[in-house]
This record gives sequence, structure tokens and C-alpha cells, in this order.
Amino acid sequence: ERLSEVRGMDSVTLDGARVELGANVGSSRDLDEVLKNDAEAIGLYRTEFLYLESSMLPTEDEQFEAYRSVVAGMGGRPVVIRTLDIGGDKKLDYLSIPEEENPFLGYRAIRLCLDRQDIFKVQLRAILRSSAFGKVRILFPMISSLEELRAAKGLLEEAKEELRAESVEFDEGVTSGIMVEVPSAAILSDQFAGECDFFSIGTNDLIQYTVAVDRGNDKLSPLYSPCHPAVLRLVKTVIENGRRAGIPVAMCGEAAGDPRLIPVLLGMGLTEFSMSPSSILQARWMVRNLRKSDLEKAAEYVVTLGTTAEAEAFCESLLMSPDLCG
Repeated sequence: ERLSEVRGMDSVTLDGARVELGANVGSSRDLDEVLKNDAEAIGLYRTEFLYLESSMLPTEDEQFEAYRSVVAGMGGRPVVIRTLDIGGDKKLDYLSIPEEENPFLGYRAIRLCLDRQDIFKVQLRAILRSSAFGKVRILFPMISSLEELRAAKGLLEEAKEELRAESVEFDEGVTSGIMVEVPSAAILSDQFAGECDFFSIGTNDLIQYTVAVDRGNDKLSPLYSPCHPAVLRLVKTVIENGRRAGIPVAMCGEAAGDPRLIPVLLGMGLTEFSMSPSSILQARWMVRNLRKSDLEKAAEYVVTLGTTAEAEAFCESLLMSPDLCG
């Protein structure tokens, strides 16, 4: 009941810092929850579920209808559509993807799409067509090099040219960005910032790649933490490089909705958070009861800590304010 009081309010700190609180979704079936929880955007639309729920590759028109329904349903609020992120723990029976010893390090996401341009181009055309019905941003997953980004953008331009030649309407101002989920992309984020319109930090994979822990291995779960100092340093680096380049930086991994991390992420300067729809009102309550200027020193301090336990304890200490407990 207390959280419902912030429904319809701005996500703005006590000292006037505005952030955007978005939702992660897998299909139009999630829209009711998104709207009920007053999301200001869809910060991550996982398009792979459309492929996983089909017995064959979805056609361009099938994809267009799926994307259009979500974009139109958001009524002009931004929708970040991630291109196909198949591989790792997500496999398609109708695609002959060979078995790999290390699938999370293998033929997946943008690597598969750049190799199977026939599949990728169909999706890009469908996403572009949906942009005529709202504010669409295109997100490329698992980018690890500038070469991959440039190749993906090249294919996006080809798709635009094809639609122009066919007189098919789309938003000429549609923007594109990268998931920062591979350490190389975080380390080179100053270079990437000059060639894309936004960043979205994918902490789920960034953690496992940074600390070399399979996030699905229960035996190793104590080692998998968003509060690992190396992960926090990479996140801070990405946010700072995005700010210097004047591009927005979002986070769409589970850490974005973690109450322990929201104060620190605000202090680092994160401007867009995307999370489970059910976490949005709690996050907004927190944002509205925090002062960003008070958290900047905390964000500087937490990355000087040497152990995950120290960082976790420090982040949890920031939650002790009675205002954050309602």
C-alpha cells in the first residue's frame, strides 16, 4: 500500500536527479504487469522468446506484429528491443547449432547473427518497421569488439536502405546501442561510446565473465555477486565513459533492481534502470527518498574495497535509513 503511493510520480531524487525506471519483458503478455507497475519504459525486450516459442524461424511479419504490439502498447514510452540472443543456455532445436564445450563463450548472440545474416536482417527489418509505432531503441547483445559493432550497424543500415527502397515506413531517428556484458566492452567503453547511441549494462553475464563463474552453477553461487569489487569498478567505468561522451547509460541485469545497489548506482551516475516489473515501485520509493549528491562519495568509496564481503556490507549499510524502509 505504501509503494502504491508513488505510482504516477516521477522517479526523481530529493535533490532533483531524474532517472528512468523501465521493465524487462519477454513478450506482449508482460504488458499488463509493466503498465500496472507504472514503468516509464521497457528497458529490455528479450526477443529470443519469440524464437523459443516457435517451431521454426518466425517470419518478418510475425516478428513485426509481436514488436509492434509491445511498442504501440507502451503509448510513446521508450522500448529497447534487444536483437536475437540465442546460445549459451538458450538453444533452438530447429537451428543446427553445434554442441560446444563452453557454450557461454561460444557461438551465440551477435556472433550467431553476424554469421547468419539472413536471420539477422529479417529481424532488423521487423524491428525497424515497428519503430513507426513508437519510440524504439535497438540493442546489440554480447558485443566484444568494435569490429562486431560496426558490422552490426552496417547490416542495420542495409535494412534501412531496403525499407526505404520499398517505401516502408520506419523511424529514421531510431537509435542503437550495445549491451555491455563482456569485460572487453566495459574496458573499451570509451571507444565504444563514440560509435553508439547508448549503453545498457548487462550485469548477469558481466559478473560471470569477470569473475569466471558459471552463473548456473549452484556450487559456485557464493562467488557470483554483483558486489564483487571488480564488477563494481567496471560498472563505474562504463557509466563515467558514457557520461563523458554524452550518451545515456542503462542497466538491465538483475543488479538494477537490487535494493542494495540502487543507492551506489545512483551515486555512480546511472540514469536508466531496467528490472522486473514487480520491482519498479520499490525502486521508485528508494529513488525518491535518496539524495544523489550524498551518494557520490559512497560510490567512490565502494570501489576502493578489496573484498566482496566488504562491498556487500557497505552497500547494505546504505539501506539503514528509516526513510527507505517506509
